[in-house]
Amino acid sequence: MSKTIALSGTKKGVISVRKIEEPYGVGSGTVASIGISLAGNADSPEWKVHLPMNNLEEVIEALIALK
Repeated sequence: MSKTIALSGTKKGVISVRKIEEPYGVGSGTVASIGISLAGNADSPEWKVHLPMNNLEEVIEALIALK
């Protein structure tokens, strides 16, 4: 699963959201990867965060609360 979203306030920027299995090698846990690229390159973001899937629900709740 992956999705690319236009980054508000930029001309070419994007937010990329991906599910990555075994990001750190065999046996490592699946993560949700959120990347930001001001240059519009979703495959090579300048900033990214990997969220363990076990933390995803709580992070989503916190983001919704910010809204």
